[in-house]
Amino acid sequence: MNTLNSEAFVLFGQHILWSDMVGNLFGLAALALGWRRSIWTWPVQFLAGLILFGAFYGHLTGSAGKQAVVMAVALYGWWQWQRGKGQGGDGHIAVRFATWGERVAMAAAAVAGTVAVALLFTAYPTLSWDPWPDAYIFVGTVVAMYAQARGMVEFWFAWLLVDLVGVPLNFANGYAFSGFVYVIYGALVLWGLRDWWLRSRQAARPTLEGAPA
Repeated sequence: MNTLNSEAFVLFGQHILWSDMVGNLFGLAALALGWRRSIWTWPVQFLAGLILFGAFYGHLTGSAGKQAVVMAVALYGWWQWQRGKGQGGDGHIAVRFATWGERVAMAAAAVAGTVAVALLFTAYPTLSWDPWPDAYIFVGTVVAMYAQARGMVEFWFAWLLVDLVGVPLNFANGYAFSGFVYVIYGALVLWGLRDWWLRSRQAARPTLEGAPA
C-alpha cells in the first residue's frame, strides 16, 4: 500500500497520490455504471472503497471509516440489485421516485446521522480534520448509496448535495484528484438524474388495454 500512497504527479501545484487517483477513477466508473443500471456498479464501488480505505487509513481515520461503510453498503446494493434485476423489463432494475414517507425517513436519518458522526469526530479530533463537513459527506454518501440500492431517483439529488461540500473539502485536505473527480461526478449526476427521471415516468405511465407493448 506504500506504493499506492506515493505521489503520481503534480497538477496545478497539487500533489496527486496514486491511491487517490486510482480509487476515485473506480468511483467515477461505478457512478457511470449506476447511471446505466448495471449491477457491476457495486463491485466496482466496493473496489474503489477498498483502495481509498488504504489511502486514508492511518492519517484520516474518519475518511477511512467512511470507506469501510461504503464497502458494506456496496454489498447491500449488490444484494438488492440481484433481487430486483429484470423488474425494469430490460434485464435491469426498475427505478422510481421515493414515497414521501421514504423521503422524510432518509432526510431525518441524514440529519441525525450527520449530527451524531460530527459529535464523534469532534470528541476524537484524530478521526477528522473537519468534523462537520466530513460527517456530512460520510452520512450523505451512505444515504445516497442506500437510495441507489433501492432504485430511487432521489439517489442523484443526494449525490448533488454531497458534491457541494465534497469538492472544497477534498481540495482543502490535499486530495486534489478527489476534488477534480467530484466536479466530474456533478456532471455525471445531472445526466444520470435525467435518465432515471425519464425512466421512472415511463414505468409509472399506465398501459392501455389492447395497446402494443
